[in-house]
Amino acid sequence: MHRVLAPWLLLALVLAIALTASACADDAEYDGLLVVTTVAPLRNIIEEVGGDRITVVALVPEGTNSHTFDPPPSAVGELEKADLIIINGLNLELPTLELAEANASEDTPIVLLGNLAVSPDEYVFDFSFPEEGGNPNPHLWTAPHLAVEYAEIVLGELSKIDPDGADYYAANAERFIARLWELDEAIAQATATIPEPHRKLITYHDSFPYFAPRYGLEIIGAIQPSDFSKPAPREVADLIDQIRAAGVPAIFGSEVFPSEVLETIAQEAGAVQVSTLSDDDLPGSPGDPQNTLVGMMVENVRTMVTVLGGDASALDGFDTSSTWQPSE
Repeated sequence: MHRVLAPWLLLALVLAIALTASACADDAEYDGLLVVTTVAPLRNIIEEVGGDRITVVALVPEGTNSHTFDPPPSAVGELEKADLIIINGLNLELPTLELAEANASEDTPIVLLGNLAVSPDEYVFDFSFPEEGGNPNPHLWTAPHLAVEYAEIVLGELSKIDPDGADYYAANAERFIARLWELDEAIAQATATIPEPHRKLITYHDSFPYFAPRYGLEIIGAIQPSDFSKPAPREVADLIDQIRAAGVPAIFGSEVFPSEVLETIAQEAGAVQVSTLSDDDLPGSPGDPQNTLVGMMVENVRTMVTVLGGDASALDGFDTSSTWQPSE
């Protein structure tokens, strides 16, 4: 026989669990400066610059939709203790920003990378992020040249709050930025091998608007509507017509946004469906050598280039491991 908890008792239990989680966060010990961020690519960029002088906590679990993520009560303790809070900005993590502004110490800087890396006239608005909604596409980190901008901003912020570590942060940033420019060159070589009629991207979630133009790829569109719902039948029909007319050979999905409609669109449009692209879910697990932004982008580009009929060998053997070195 199963006993049903009274509503008041169930509520008390939920509150107790939340308070316990918050208390655990309050009691946590961190090595060096505590930097709180959101998604895994930002966590990796910050780690590459900060090395072992900092501890980075990423509030958004990998594989989670960062656009709709609501931070748990346990995040309050980490935000209260943070020496530095770094988020992407461009309205990607508004609940986290509001929580940070309400709970962080008055002297804790809150840095919005995207707002600093590009000016409003460089914002990209598209199907998933229409201009009338007021939210520009926030996925700057998928473009290596903008990841460089992020690393430089992180370097400046860490050096401000920890001047004694400025030389160490600068050396780490130099190595990481050099790796990003090497990646930029390898991507350019690989994408240049895609037959010109096939240099077109259509994705489920619009994650590559700053990446594609740099490498001569045309964004045809995205399948997911701006409210992250399923596309309506009329939208699906229009997309199928658009894909057929453009001669797009493949459409790309993501494991974070599984969608049955993607397969339907691909079949109807005569395109190949590939659902392994990622914009904020790094390969492997934290601590693994390949669990890096560079590792994610190498896998993404290899997939894109191969499926679109190009030669991805420029990426063969590319070093995707972390570049930071231990401090002395």
